[in-house]
Amino acid sequence: MSTVEVLRQEAAAVMPLATQRGTRRFLMSASWLPFPGTHRLYQSRDRTRAITADAWEALPEGERADFTLQELDEQFFYYTRYGSPIAYTLALDLACTHLGGGDCFGKKRVVDFGYGGVGHLRMLASIGVHATGVDIDPLIHLLYQRAGVTGDVPGVGLTDDEAPNGSLTLVQGRWPGEAQARADVGDGYDLFLSKNTLKRGYIHPEQEVDPRMLVHLGVDDAAYLAAVAGCLRPGGLFVIYNLSPKQREDRYLPWADGRSPFGREALEAAGFEVIAFDVDDSERARAMGRALRWDAAQRPMDLENDLFALYTIARKAPDSPTNAPTNTPTSSPAIKP
Repeated sequence: MSTVEVLRQEAAAVMPLATQRGTRRFLMSASWLPFPGTHRLYQSRDRTRAITADAWEALPEGERADFTLQELDEQFFYYTRYGSPIAYTLALDLACTHLGGGDCFGKKRVVDFGYGGVGHLRMLASIGVHATGVDIDPLIHLLYQRAGVTGDVPGVGLTDDEAPNGSLTLVQGRWPGEAQARADVGDGYDLFLSKNTLKRGYIHPEQEVDPRMLVHLGVDDAAYLAAVAGCLRPGGLFVIYNLSPKQREDRYLPWADGRSPFGREALEAAGFEVIAFDVDDSERARAMGRALRWDAAQRPMDLENDLFALYTIARKAPDSPTNAPTNTPTSSPAIKP
């Protein structure tokens, strides 16, 4: 069975958890995902560079050894290293609720910080969203460039009036620390979304950990929140949704601390109205895990004891200005583990 067919089945299984029409349309759009085939790319051993096969052939012999061949099939195309794009359903359902419900996503502008894989963004674009994903990973960026999935995306639906065209833009860079990434992402968004990237454990770990396990924003918290506020239109939403395992007693796991890395006061100081702060959504997350058969995988997950979900939702004040300035970036790179 192809990966696209698996995604269609996953979307159908998760459908009962969608409370909003817009979320259901998002899931239905899995039926129109493209079949991407296999792509051959080369990645440097430190994962900081990715090049095409032709570019690898053109390298001097001594430089080729630093790259390894990546045969990227349909499974990697949609699941990459982070799992099913259908796992965005709960985060998007919450966003849809606070965007007015109903057909909430049509013609909206959405940016995903640390998107990790193109599936959910392509699905959003096919229901009329102008979707932007930003990530530092050069391999997935090159993969999706080669596959030609960006640009204008035809709308899909049962009738023409339900199918506005959308678009998909992918930005590779350290946002907001790099000026080019900030320019490429732009502003005027209705929704700034981050799933499993903005975790307290990744940004402000309670114990010292290997820096490679962290997400280095490259700017301080105030500057980051100012950048988020600056790219949102007045009234736009900032949604953080994190799925996490249970924290271990013998070893600190940064990815197990899914609390918001930004306090309520910091969000309010940046011009946000805090709608929900570190709200527990574990029961719905476990229901999604059962629908996606995470408890029946090759390495089954103990859903009741090892899956937790927290979300934070903030709204930019209607009278807040856009394009809020950020301070000078620090030297730390924005590394997504």
